[in-house]
Amino acid sequence: MIQAIFFDFNGVIINDEPLHLKAYQQVLADEGIELTEEIYMTMLGMDDLTFVRANFERAGKSLTDEMAKTVMAREWELHRQALEEELPLAPGVVTFIKAVSRHFQLGVVSMATRVGIEYGLRRAKIENAFSVIVSAADARACKPDPCCYERGLELLNEKRRAARQLPLLPKECLVIEDSPPGIQSGRAAGMKTLGVTNTVTEEALRAAGADVVTRSLADWTADAVYHVFS
Repeated sequence: MIQAIFFDFNGVIINDEPLHLKAYQQVLADEGIELTEEIYMTMLGMDDLTFVRANFERAGKSLTDEMAKTVMAREWELHRQALEEELPLAPGVVTFIKAVSRHFQLGVVSMATRVGIEYGLRRAKIENAFSVIVSAADARACKPDPCCYERGLELLNEKRRAARQLPLLPKECLVIEDSPPGIQSGRAAGMKTLGVTNTVTEEALRAAGADVVTRSLADWTADAVYHVFS
């Protein structure tokens, strides 16, 4: 039976992949690098540093650590400005999170920065719903590597032991993702997976191995999670 739910952040809670794409298109264009939507979609699941390095390598351009930091900082500033104008919450996600938080322990597992995750959760007023947060800094590799979800479960079980609760097994956890690398990451960690078609097609998520695919979390309740994944 599912006891915990781990949410990806970008594309699941904050539906901001188009904003990241636009911001990176602008900052990379300043470096003479073209970024198309097609190329961007092949790089889902990467953290910012890996993403920037991959694009400079693709363009055959050299990249120093200082240059990478500058590019990421410029993208973050553009992205932050866009979020301040309007927070693009995925349909139904806040209601769903508030509802399931009364029945399951929740965590965020993302390749975003912790600052970015916490900013978005605060803006949405759901930061208290989550027991653990795993950001890019907490993972040794990007999705589809399972280490981020393994780390999420490890942190959650540390809290459970401190509260004198039994630790959870991977099969007792549900991962909610919007990208094939994220689905593959959750599956490799031994967890159940729910794909949301906010970013890619149902076919792409099913091909990645998603147990269930949905168009919106607005269609889900805690009872539905119990029923479908028990």
